[in-house]
Amino acid sequence: MELAEAKDLVSLFRSRAEERGDASFLWAKRDGAWQSRSWRDIRTSIDALAAALIERGIERGDRVALVSENRPEWLIADLAILSVGGITVPVYTTNTVDDHVHVLTNSGAKAAIASTKEIADRLLPAALRSNIAFVVTMEAPLRVPQGVEVLDWEITIKRGLLADPAKLPPPPNGDDIACLTYTSGTGGAPRGVMLTHRNILHNCVGAGILLSLTGNTREKFLSFLPLSHSYEHTAGHFFAYGIGADIYYCEGADKLLANLLEVQPTVMTLVPRLYEVVYQRVQTSLKRASKLQQRLLDMALRIGTKRYHDATSLTLPERAIDLVLEKLVRDKMRARFGGKLTAMVSGGAALNPDIAMFFHALGLPVFQGYGQTEAAPVISCNAPGMVKLHTVGRPLHKVEVRIAEDGEILVRGDLVMKGYWRDQAATDLAIIDGWLHTGDIGRLDEDGYLIITDRKRDVIVLTGGDNVSPAKIQGVLSLEPEIAQAMVEGDKRAALIAILVPDPDFLKAFAESQGVAADLAQLTDNAELRRVLGDVVTRVNKRLSSIERIKGFIIADAPFTIENAMMTPSLKVRRHVVREAYAARLEQSHAGR
Repeated sequence: MELAEAKDLVSLFRSRAEERGDASFLWAKRDGAWQSRSWRDIRTSIDALAAALIERGIERGDRVALVSENRPEWLIADLAILSVGGITVPVYTTNTVDDHVHVLTNSGAKAAIASTKEIADRLLPAALRSNIAFVVTMEAPLRVPQGVEVLDWEITIKRGLLADPAKLPPPPNGDDIACLTYTSGTGGAPRGVMLTHRNILHNCVGAGILLSLTGNTREKFLSFLPLSHSYEHTAGHFFAYGIGADIYYCEGADKLLANLLEVQPTVMTLVPRLYEVVYQRVQTSLKRASKLQQRLLDMALRIGTKRYHDATSLTLPERAIDLVLEKLVRDKMRARFGGKLTAMVSGGAALNPDIAMFFHALGLPVFQGYGQTEAAPVISCNAPGMVKLHTVGRPLHKVEVRIAEDGEILVRGDLVMKGYWRDQAATDLAIIDGWLHTGDIGRLDEDGYLIITDRKRDVIVLTGGDNVSPAKIQGVLSLEPEIAQAMVEGDKRAALIAILVPDPDFLKAFAESQGVAADLAQLTDNAELRRVLGDVVTRVNKRLSSIERIKGFIIADAPFTIENAMMTPSLKVRRHVVREAYAARLEQSHAGR
């Protein structure tokens, strides 16, 4: 079956499994080695779990929550739910008990599937406070609240193997809801986005055309971003098996670079924060590098940047040097990522153009895209050989984009969600006459490439009436080696104030030079640290317009993380949470202007 011919996600998988049979499919690290399971084996487990879910009363349209880190069982559970006509509710593993309660009660989930003991221990109390009939766990939970029925994953699969696969229901319809994906909540409580089989398949077809991946080659995906996020769910899951790729499940953030070297993936999806981390690491390592190494990297960046803007402008000596730099610099940089990548797709938030240029100039194929959960999620993306680094590319195949009078980006096509779950009022505000109102501000250039300027709701309006984009300023700040994270605030104020998180390597070196502990919470009022970061802000202000300049800053007590709820699981800053946490200090800083 060709990807474009698929009518639903279940039939697409079954077709691929029939074609590939005993070929390798899903890979995970066990006992220190990568081990695979075949397409046939995974299909058998999916059918068995589907049969077991039916036996337990799961019917067409029922919601089943799935709370697991990326692993082969994630795909098995997801497709088993879809195979009975159910609706998967992907849930972040970082959710608190109260977060789980919100998702389970709002979705009306009938059952849940959980992976580790730790995850189950946060899910089970929430299950007790909702209408969950049973929970299937891949590992035995440490504590089971009275009143919650817990089933063992392996036993459930074995029970399902006894059922007749021929009795499974027919595949879903294209307009049936496939998943109920809760937005990560950068601006408030998460809402359930209803994505149909047709929505997701439309995205997969568009991605295949964009990257020229049809299933005729054996691709390798390294699944790293959480599958509970629509970006990875579509790109690293549905699209990956849709083209018959091998999927390797990353061991975790601390093993990402090691896994890249071991797996040598051909395609990967990442978020801007990870590119920023790699960029900062290279900058830090450069300080310890030899003068020759620094010079070679500088030359590779300079000539690579020049070639990007106009390849014909390279002089004959520059072309010769560029060939040498391919071996001495770019091949080594590519090797850090496994050496086989043909596509690194960046999405989930805006990628700073300077960082995009850094990777591009060093020979890594970074294609920045744009989307949101409500669009299944990819709307546009740069394509191989057709990259404009300051843009998020052209709209995908059969996706219409237009710009409203106020600059808001509107989207229409089969990728647009069915609506928000049990929230018709919000749905009517988001989709008007078939057009999805994204809440983002942007414009289309002369070649039809989309340029994002800001989130509509995040635009800062100063008391002087000027509109300021915090994303741009935060991006410039984060490029400085002394700064790891930044958030700019100042809506309805006279000036902009920045909340700065120092780079950990810089902070360690600073603390050693001052003879103090590298404890950020104890250094927020350190006069010398404020002086050094003040110099950084002054340096940044020289590159900003008068209305964009930062008039004051505060030093954060701790980094923005998922654990302290200041970042979403997809590594976007939750502005409202950060603002609330630093409200008193922000007020004091504004008052001092």
